[in-house]
Amino acid sequence: MEKTMAEEEQDQNMDAIMGLILNGGNAKSSAFEAIQAAKKGDFETADAKLKEADGFLVDAHNSQTKMLTAEANGEHATVTLLMVHSQDHLMTSITFRDLAGEIVDLYKRLDGKKVEDN
Repeated sequence: MEKTMAEEEQDQNMDAIMGLILNGGNAKSSAFEAIQAAKKGDFETADAKLKEADGFLVDAHNSQTKMLTAEANGEHATVTLLMVHSQDHLMTSITFRDLAGEIVDLYKRLDGKKVEDN
């Protein structure tokens, strides 16, 4: 049974939404692991985890861009609670990643490491 155009668009929208939730959650987890590593003085792991979080955020941003591009092309999506949740999840993950970077820098300074200002 072939899918209708509306069903196909709904599937694509759901893929993008799940991409935001999945990658946002992974980014937040990696950022938290960075803080835990820095707390133990393992700054190499902390930096790697922050970089990993950034990669997840890029993937999430790509999912979001697909949704925005479709909207700009006149493919208006129905706004659902799941869509709103995915956007909220992404924004809190971005904020958490930014804060994690500051906390890792703070642990570095407490350990006597030089930290570059961004």
